[in-house]
Amino acid sequence: MKFTDRYTRAFTYLLPSPFTIAILLTAIIFCIAFVYNYDSNQSNFHSIQNLFEHWEQGLWNNALMVFAMQMMLMLVLGHVLALTPLVSKLIDAVISYANNTSKAAFLVTILTISVSLFNWGLGLIFGAIICRKIGERASKLGLEINYPLVGAAGYSGLMVWHGGISGSSLIKVAEEGHLKSLMKGIFDEEQISSLPLNISLNETAFSAMNILNSILILLLLPLLMYFLGILSFQKKDLSPLLNSQKETEDLISRPIGAERIDNSSVINVLICLTVLMFLLIKVFNSDQLKDFSFITPNFINLTLFALAIGLHQNFKGFLQAVNEAIGGASGILIQFPLYFGIMGVMKGSGLVEAMSQFFIGISNETTFPIFTLISAGIVNVFVPSGGGQWAVQGPIIIQAAEALKVSLPKSILALAYGDQLTNMLQPFWALPLLGITKLSAKEILPYTLILMLAGILIYITSLLIF
Repeated sequence: MKFTDRYTRAFTYLLPSPFTIAILLTAIIFCIAFVYNYDSNQSNFHSIQNLFEHWEQGLWNNALMVFAMQMMLMLVLGHVLALTPLVSKLIDAVISYANNTSKAAFLVTILTISVSLFNWGLGLIFGAIICRKIGERASKLGLEINYPLVGAAGYSGLMVWHGGISGSSLIKVAEEGHLKSLMKGIFDEEQISSLPLNISLNETAFSAMNILNSILILLLLPLLMYFLGILSFQKKDLSPLLNSQKETEDLISRPIGAERIDNSSVINVLICLTVLMFLLIKVFNSDQLKDFSFITPNFINLTLFALAIGLHQNFKGFLQAVNEAIGGASGILIQFPLYFGIMGVMKGSGLVEAMSQFFIGISNETTFPIFTLISAGIVNVFVPSGGGQWAVQGPIIIQAAEALKVSLPKSILALAYGDQLTNMLQPFWALPLLGITKLSAKEILPYTLILMLAGILIYITSLLIF
């Protein structure tokens, strides 16, 4: 543990903020694209101007901006759902069993992973809240627990989310026409027409390989955290958690007039039931049920919206939760367009084609998914967003997979696995959890590194077998 702790301290010290990384990557890609397209017969100013035009086209790409909005809503609505009274009561019921480190780590891991396979935003905040409540309970009752280990367990869902039904790349390729739209400017018309209209979740999230991986993760990671709870102990003063609890008493006077609508507990339930009924009718009246192709970002967000608004007591509580949750989406809002701009430069300059040819040259049908996982893991350290990474790396993987005749669903899952694995190294998505639990990145990273190593063994083995 001491070596791992020193390593992660150095890692967190040397790595700049994710926004800074996005800016640096933009500058690096500009330089690489300029050198790659250098033409002595063309003025440097004209070459730079062309690159800026490619960047701007990617920056404001309408389809990708819609994608960014979908991901923001997914995180915010997941957070809002995690703040509902029902979820809070469920958490309170569960933590009564977490009376030592091993039990707490086991429970938090299995619950966080299960929720994250449904929705990554909900899983992230759910894990953070349950960790915080365990810490508060331990402080109140005088229990000694390894709180950083429990915090790492609460972050474990970010190592499985991309293989779940809210995985950015999986739900985007499930949308009709997304693959063809993504490859415009890279493939010719004949190649684009040969691409499938979509790749349903039946081929990715619900494939035999991914289901087996999810089962193994659900079985092995909680057990691993349980035994880590037996073997390790790191004392932390938990009294600030108890002292910083907010009073929940409502001091606002009784609502009058139109304010009664905001405080009504009936209207929001009616809205919830109406939306859910509409979604059910839509699904069962279509032919999308058999392959789960109805599960798109819009479907997930509408479901989350209905549940979040219905499970809060009134509009007022719902909006208060939105205000609390909205800050967590700031990274998506400001960084996604930068990654879209990077993709625009890579497409326009021909770098996508060059990188695809590189992977084609070093890979075969067996090794390509492994190289994809490794490269996706490396890219995720610098592009800590599944959606942003899909925008940049997706076209490269599709082109190389088509050339090597490798299964597209398997290649996309390999990217998803690599992306989620190194979330255990990259503390960007841990920021909401760290804020809620009052832990620091260097306290949880030694344990998340162990989770990552276990995940690598599971995912690489499955890619080789299937």
